[in-house]
Amino acid sequence: MTAPAAQRPDLAPQGQYPQRWLILGVICLAQLTVLLDNTVLNVAIPSLTAELDASTADVQWMINAYSLVQAGLLLTAGSSADRYGRKKMLLVGLALFGVGSLVAGLSQSSAQLIAARAGMGVGGALLLTTTLAVVVQIFDDTERVKAIGIWSTVSSLGFAAGPLFGGFVLDHFWWGAIFLINIPVALIALAAVVRLVPESKSGQGERPDLLGALLSTIGMTAVVFAIISGPEHGWASGRVLLTVFVGVAVLAGFVLWELRVPHPMLDMHFFRNQKFVGAVAGAILVAFGMTGSLFLLTQHLQFVLGYGPLEAGLRTAPMALTVVALNLTGLGARMVQKFGTPVVIAAGMSCLAAGLAAIAVLGGGDGGYGGMLFGLVVMGAGVALAMPAMANAIMSAIPPEKAGVGAGVNGMLAEFGNGLGVAVLGAVLNARFAALVPAAVGAASLPAALAAADGPAAREQIKDAFASGLEVSQLVGAVAVLAGGLLAALLLRRAERAETPVAGAAEAPQDDATKTPTADATAAPHADATKTPVAGAARAEAGKAGDRADSTGPAA
Repeated sequence: MTAPAAQRPDLAPQGQYPQRWLILGVICLAQLTVLLDNTVLNVAIPSLTAELDASTADVQWMINAYSLVQAGLLLTAGSSADRYGRKKMLLVGLALFGVGSLVAGLSQSSAQLIAARAGMGVGGALLLTTTLAVVVQIFDDTERVKAIGIWSTVSSLGFAAGPLFGGFVLDHFWWGAIFLINIPVALIALAAVVRLVPESKSGQGERPDLLGALLSTIGMTAVVFAIISGPEHGWASGRVLLTVFVGVAVLAGFVLWELRVPHPMLDMHFFRNQKFVGAVAGAILVAFGMTGSLFLLTQHLQFVLGYGPLEAGLRTAPMALTVVALNLTGLGARMVQKFGTPVVIAAGMSCLAAGLAAIAVLGGGDGGYGGMLFGLVVMGAGVALAMPAMANAIMSAIPPEKAGVGAGVNGMLAEFGNGLGVAVLGAVLNARFAALVPAAVGAASLPAALAAADGPAAREQIKDAFASGLEVSQLVGAVAVLAGGLLAALLLRRAERAETPVAGAAEAPQDDATKTPTADATAAPHADATKTPVAGAARAEAGKAGDRADSTGPAA
């Protein structure tokens, strides 16, 4: 028995999951724990160096092992969730994350902590993909944008709260407590997931795409490693260039394999969908502008304005708090319903670009932090509007049975945009700085250049050059974000216009059936299908989609 075309059986009708908002709260709690661990370790570096006798290379691997493994496994984790069960993979992810946290908190050496962090990265990849996939399954079209907005709010909150949370814990406990605090959270989330979250999966009868999983993992890990290594070793160094080449070559092989295999992990034909491509472009550039800007702002706050690390973290928090406040009010979801996804994405990306420009123009010089605060709030408003709308566009452009893969794509885009923002805007800053102060080019960092400066006048010149480089890089980011936002909105608008005639054709037979006296209620669909081939094909495809969704939808 097939479902009507107007209803998506893979999603529970409103009211079938009366605890869906409670489920969302559980999911967000698990996700917040994962995201905190992306940044919380930064403030523990002095303690780790002293108590574990960790070298600089050890500390870098403690931080990077988590993000490298997580980024490399996102797509594979999403595909596994679709195939073996999203609830099941969510439980596995929570268990791995909890065990990894226990090992990390009790580690007695750098090697143990690095291994534990890698294990936590595996759990984190599963959690980030399955949480979004479950959100798509339990919320229908009327509530999904708001739910995804709350889900994405956790990302901003985790980013901002990580250093603050870590600093608070380290003021009262030893460094291992920043990991052990995850264990009770993981246990609570495990119990809640078992009790509340419905199971859903798809892909029965399909062979696992093992080679695709291997290629995507190696390729993404190599690209992210190159991005992480670039600032330290230099973007033109042999190590970075070789890693980039390997990553790009392997990802190219992944694309070729996915085009060939009968049951691909990521169907490359998705990229023919203008809605999908537009959302992808926007998601990359939102991450590009937000992460690249914050990467530079923290340096400006510390090196130019003279704030400490914790003070700098507090002064970048207004952007995240703005995102949280606006998403919790559901503003973005209401605007999507009223104005449509393309308009909301264009407005959000324009606000993000305006915030970057405001920081560039008002955030430097004698204005100090005041102009920067205004820019951060405007950026936060832009992110709050654009991110949920784009995540929803990506997930709705991918078939529901591939919700895990869609979540993996969304996570990969964020990772890629983050790295791209740091790399490109950092390169623009360095080029401008080198042009203004050629004598300081050989210094490893701005503090090193200031230490080597000959007198107060030279130090002021270096600071001014760095501030000028920041201004130029923020303006470049603003132009890129604005152009990308307009392009994404245009593609999404064209996709919506292309879908409208098909919807009209599918509705036409129902009108004909009511107007034709000879067509009875039982024969109308068949008569319409023979008279209108396009409508008949649309109706048949809707029936097939209903059959597929009935077999893959979550259990009540």
